[in-house]
Amino acid sequence: MPKILTADQMREIDRLTIEERGVAGLVLMENAGLRVCEFLAEEYSPLEDQRVVILCGMGNNGGDGLVVARHLVVKGLSAGLRAVLLGDPERLKGDAAANYKMLRAVDFEPAVVLDSRGWQQLRPKLLPATLVVDALLGTGLRGPAEGLLLEVIRDLNENFQHVSIVAVDMPSGLPSDSGEPLGEAVRARHTVTFTAPKVSQIFPPNCQAVGDLRVAPIGTAPSVLAAIPDLKLSLAEPGDFAGLFVPRERSAHKGDFGHVLVIGGSRATPGAVLMAGTSALRAGAGLVTVATAESATPALVSHTPELMTLPVPEDDDGSMMADAFQPIWTERATVVALGPGIGTKPANQEMARRIVREVGLPMVVDADGLTALASNENDWGATGRVLVLTPHPGEMSRLTGLPVSEIQKRRVEIAREFAQRRGVYLVLKGYRTLTATPDGRVLVNPTGTPGMASGGSGDILTGMIAGLLAQFADEPPERVIAAAVYLHGLAAELATEQGSEQSTLATDILTFLPNAICRLRE
Repeated sequence: MPKILTADQMREIDRLTIEERGVAGLVLMENAGLRVCEFLAEEYSPLEDQRVVILCGMGNNGGDGLVVARHLVVKGLSAGLRAVLLGDPERLKGDAAANYKMLRAVDFEPAVVLDSRGWQQLRPKLLPATLVVDALLGTGLRGPAEGLLLEVIRDLNENFQHVSIVAVDMPSGLPSDSGEPLGEAVRARHTVTFTAPKVSQIFPPNCQAVGDLRVAPIGTAPSVLAAIPDLKLSLAEPGDFAGLFVPRERSAHKGDFGHVLVIGGSRATPGAVLMAGTSALRAGAGLVTVATAESATPALVSHTPELMTLPVPEDDDGSMMADAFQPIWTERATVVALGPGIGTKPANQEMARRIVREVGLPMVVDADGLTALASNENDWGATGRVLVLTPHPGEMSRLTGLPVSEIQKRRVEIAREFAQRRGVYLVLKGYRTLTATPDGRVLVNPTGTPGMASGGSGDILTGMIAGLLAQFADEPPERVIAAAVYLHGLAAELATEQGSEQSTLATDILTFLPNAICRLRE
């Protein structure tokens, strides 16, 4: 899983690469420019047909842009190329200054713009561009863009809307370390960043300015990143999970893939446990039993006959009786999924709390089960077992006592702190769902679609997590949990491709889950 970095972490990685590994900064800059050139050739071929403008600032980001310009000139593309330096060339330093000299050494003279008047005079000559390379401001931004650079950023967004903009490392004006904007930023179609993605490129709303993100290696060894202990934020990728879904042994049988016990539901809410149980089966669990109110069991069996049922005595309102739980329920189970549709009346909540306290199996808790835990913060049962909580922001608010607005602003920090303090695996749902671990790591999921914003999607995820945990008991839990989250979002994307976001149902995720697993395996 690639690390997600702040600007300071990226600078430290560059320093270690240069000072301890002996890779010259000029080489890193050269490689960065080459990676951008390779991307341009791949995405916008033939480059001979493009009218390219490269806008360069005064820092290392501008140096990367000067490298791009030089390589395009060397390829014989100078006729359709304009490179612009926004600043005094005499003030360039270090590797950027060296690359300015090298660009001129191949008989190409970049335009120099020193002020607003100069930009306004040059701008009409740039408007015919079909492709703009934004190398104005990189990851070193400390405050909102101002002055000439702000004027250029606004121009790009307002007057170059017909142009494809490729940002080098970071869209100019975008901060590196936060999803929250500092000021105006370039809205890029593509961003080629180096070594690892940056925080703002992953989290909303800033990630929406990035466009399609490409992470390119420029010469930093993976061991440099691995040696820094505080890099605990990572982005999930399909390669992280593909090995889980290799073909099964021909001699395999249902007992090899675990037994999920789903507890929840009532006469009025059979759908929640039905979806959780069916998704556990569809995710590959060998056996799934649903413990639910007696009157709800016929609906389950008629819809998914592969489900086994454990009918539970019920109250007059059709919910499970509070004292009905018996330890014998869990004797054959390997994983428990608790909460969907179990109800919020005090008796049902106490039953949920009792199950969490007394059952030492790996457990996934969602929905009404989370409400039960929120009112009983001090006794969550045995430590050391895998306990997975899957709240949406509203449920996370109840678990923490924090307002939803604060949770949404500090999702990573709050998820990490909660998982560490309570010793749980926390799946904080939403755009860029997070999986936080008891040791402080946070995995960010890139898949999903607004079509998932419908009732039942969380029940599907609960069952999928339980189903995968049942199969892969020997794997690190965070890998298995993150795989379920990734597949959940990928299946929703495939469902949306065949229909629309508005019409996607939670059960459509189940329909396309086999396709998502095949896609992941590939």
